[in-house]
Amino acid sequence: MNDQPVFRKELEEYMDAALPILYVDTLENGKVQDILADVAKKKGRSVVSWSMHSGYVEEGGGYPTDLCGALASVLREQNFTRKILVLEDVAGELESPAIVSRLRCIAERIVRSELEDCTVVLIAPLISIPRALEPYITLMNLDYLSQEKIKEHILDFVQNNYIQAPNEELLEQFAMHLRGLTETELDNILALTTSDDRELNQKDLRTILRQKQQIIKKSGILEMVTVKETVEDIGGLQNLKDWLRTKAQIFRDVRRAKAFGVDIPKGVLIAGMPGCGKSLTAKAAASMFKVPLLRMDMGRLMGKYVGESEANMRRALQLTEASSPCVLWIDELEKAFAGAGAQGGSSEVTTRLFGSFLTWMQEKDSLAFVVATANNISHLPPELMRKGRFDEIFYVDFPNQSEREKIISLHIGKRRSADLAKIDVAALARKMKGYCGADIESVVRDGVEAAFVAGKAHVTTEDLQAAIGRTHPISETMKDAIEEMDKTYKSKKFTNASREE
Repeated sequence: MNDQPVFRKELEEYMDAALPILYVDTLENGKVQDILADVAKKKGRSVVSWSMHSGYVEEGGGYPTDLCGALASVLREQNFTRKILVLEDVAGELESPAIVSRLRCIAERIVRSELEDCTVVLIAPLISIPRALEPYITLMNLDYLSQEKIKEHILDFVQNNYIQAPNEELLEQFAMHLRGLTETELDNILALTTSDDRELNQKDLRTILRQKQQIIKKSGILEMVTVKETVEDIGGLQNLKDWLRTKAQIFRDVRRAKAFGVDIPKGVLIAGMPGCGKSLTAKAAASMFKVPLLRMDMGRLMGKYVGESEANMRRALQLTEASSPCVLWIDELEKAFAGAGAQGGSSEVTTRLFGSFLTWMQEKDSLAFVVATANNISHLPPELMRKGRFDEIFYVDFPNQSEREKIISLHIGKRRSADLAKIDVAALARKMKGYCGADIESVVRDGVEAAFVAGKAHVTTEDLQAAIGRTHPISETMKDAIEEMDKTYKSKKFTNASREE
């Protein structure tokens, strides 16, 4: 059988190495049980199982019991040689000190070869790992279905349900959009998309997106952001916008690009001054790529139990894979991974999260484009900025004269487009040197509001100049921090997001 080849290989290696407890983080219990039965037969072992609904079962017979009693019976047995003890539905059970103690005793006896050729396999979604069991547990995940396997699964589904198979191009699109899902989720979505008209067509891709949104919402780990912004809402940053347009073109026609030898775009790190359009660019990128935008909030990932944060990170990356093609936006990256590599407490957790993220960035081949934004990168681990992690790193400075003019025009145009022709935009831009995009928007908003309150029919240049006088830009309020950031970015020689005037 070629099903789950990597998972099978690891399972056999871990059993041969006598690792005592294997924890399979999954909801696909049936698939894991089938693979275990196959591996057990190959290695001449027998499977003993416990689940909440069936109790303790051995060699086809059994009796209902609680997990604590089942583990006690294992410890009492004189001969438990060459057996695989499979425990399902255990996530909540691992909060019991008695159960943890019995599992630890079994693990120790396996390590000391008192239980020869034995393995304990836990099958459950990973919530947390008790500290007492950490040295004995090895985490495992089922393989992602490859795009070719997904295509085979779709063709099997349509054949079994007497539905006309989609053409090759549409089949490729379905396989790409269904990446990262379990076989159960695949079957559910395919059943839903064919329930109305008994066929797979272009409009069903929207149904897949809606179902992926459901998966994201239920997780509570990632947020799916509704995008209204486009690249036209960004004033300036022309180098960055041109670069994103190139990547978007590859992204939208990835099959031909790969056939031509083009690498799949990985992502971009946009670093620089606060309020200068980094977050706006992340949203515009999703619009440009014509894919959903997912936002990763590190605060949601951090858990209070041992192993919970790492499990949340794995789940977040799995959800990202499942939602591809997509843009994954990690806002304020410096808050997420600052302190990685330090010793003790939360720093060690951050280091493990950072390691998981780096490995994923290096190895991923999915259509998940990462847009990471950061204000201050001085405390970020240098490994993050090594070539191969991101396709490019851009530096966003305060807008220059022409960019300030574009930003002013954009914000006036949104609010008072009829007044724009009579306003001296160039003069306003000269007075706003050192203002970030957010400062400029604040000036326009304040000027329009003041003109309305004063009962004026139009907004004038003078109204906006008065608003400038009432505004203290971030370059003044955070002068020391801004100067320090400016030195750091200039020393790093990052690509400038703006074109030189």
